[in-house]
Amino acid sequence: MRITLSLPLFALALTFAACSEKVEQKPRPNIVFIMSDDHAYQAISAYSDHLIQTPNIDRIADEGMLFSNACVTNSICAPSRATILTGKHCHLHGKIDNRFPFDTTQVTFPQLFQAAGYQTAMFGKLHFGNNPKGIDEFKILPGQGAYYNPDFHTNDGKIRIEGYTTDVITDLTMDWMKNRRDSEKPFLLFYLHKAPHREWLPAERHYKEFTKKTFPEPPTLFDDYEGRGSAAKEAEMNILLHQNWAGDSKLRPEVLDELGITPTSNWDKRAMQAKYNRFTEDQLAAWNAVYDPISEDFKQRYPTMTEKEQMSWKYQRYMQDYLGCIAAVDEGVGTLLDYLDEAGLSENTIVVYTSDQGFYLGEHGWFDKRFIYDESFKTPLLVRWPGTVKPGSKNDQMVQNMDFAQTFLEIAGIEAPSDMQGESIIPLLKGDIKAWDRDAVYYHYYEYPAVHMVKRHYGIVTREYKLAHFYYDVDEWELYDRLNDPMEMQNEYNNPEYAEVVAELKEKLADLRVKYGDSEELDQKFIDLYKK
Repeated sequence: MRITLSLPLFALALTFAACSEKVEQKPRPNIVFIMSDDHAYQAISAYSDHLIQTPNIDRIADEGMLFSNACVTNSICAPSRATILTGKHCHLHGKIDNRFPFDTTQVTFPQLFQAAGYQTAMFGKLHFGNNPKGIDEFKILPGQGAYYNPDFHTNDGKIRIEGYTTDVITDLTMDWMKNRRDSEKPFLLFYLHKAPHREWLPAERHYKEFTKKTFPEPPTLFDDYEGRGSAAKEAEMNILLHQNWAGDSKLRPEVLDELGITPTSNWDKRAMQAKYNRFTEDQLAAWNAVYDPISEDFKQRYPTMTEKEQMSWKYQRYMQDYLGCIAAVDEGVGTLLDYLDEAGLSENTIVVYTSDQGFYLGEHGWFDKRFIYDESFKTPLLVRWPGTVKPGSKNDQMVQNMDFAQTFLEIAGIEAPSDMQGESIIPLLKGDIKAWDRDAVYYHYYEYPAVHMVKRHYGIVTREYKLAHFYYDVDEWELYDRLNDPMEMQNEYNNPEYAEVVAELKEKLADLRVKYGDSEELDQKFIDLYKK
């Protein structure tokens, strides 16, 4: 039988059909942004399993995409975070280093998400400012934060929570997910770890395990910096010479006095003493039970140790604590991923794991970051996006932390401000490499003279080459062949065989400085401000 609808009924039917289509439309995706502090890509087993197994972080790569050439615009904590939030280079958002203020007039992408109806939350380490813009609920560490019994700035004031900070941050995140997340809204969640930032205090369950381990030394641990310019030779981040004996290697402060060891810095002993003072009695007793025997063993060995043996000893102590910190981060990531599965949220939630920059794990004899060299410049980036990103896929295109904001905004269907400088990496996530036209990225480091004494420099990096200009108190250029010299041991700038490469990269570098609004005038401006 044929049914004929009157005009009003026909209109009503169309209305119901439209409503039905709306109901069937997939809701806007959730975004979980996970970031650790100073987490070297070479300490994630999805990149390399020679140091540690990170099965939960690896799961994001297994179920999504791993980027092998993800990098930062400036390898230092607070500037990197400001770049992520604004989608701009440091000279525009003002946070050129950990000292200079962030330009609070800058629009951050969480503000845009909040305005578009997303529920937003942030737990962990932001590292600059105590009242993040565009965040509905936050509990963030003041400054660097503490590894044990941390304080947090919250919407309602300051609180202290007893426990191990990595676990506390995970607990706060899970509490929000389970008890205060609005199931009627999409959410943007920042899950931000302090670990594995210096001075590397693992959880009890992990330092009991990792202090018993021995790790392979990197082939460049005893680098003499021949073949490079003055910047590498003069940097103060050598494990033997510049890591603190007490604060970093965890020797009892009084042991230094007994052995006649001169503290590496004026905060060497104080750094560790401050940690002791923060422990509860039970935490301190557990710590001393493991670390006091390490100090006693060192006391017996030190008088006959060569400098090379001291370097190897400090490297092992460094890795034991650094990697022990990562173990707790990996567990926390697993807790969150499991909950997303259990709550039926995984299919419509993008999960991103990254760090605020890379970190040296003994390569070139160093710890810390700052340089344009790979271990510092590159950062881990793993993205899971069910239904869009092919599981187990890899990408070697040049992407930067500057790209995150515009990527997230496009995913959520929110228009990005025209002054953002990044590019959405959605084409790469969809496997469309041909739609990605960037072949080089721009880098600029400013914090000099300052801790670690890494000279100011800017540069251009492609998948094949790296050209850097060190300035301020020097005028030196360095070129590295990334494919044939992956450890970056030989500066090829004055090699006639690379003359055409140098000329081409200098031209491209000049173009990038114009494109991003950087200049010699700005270089001098920041130098002058730094001297005040």
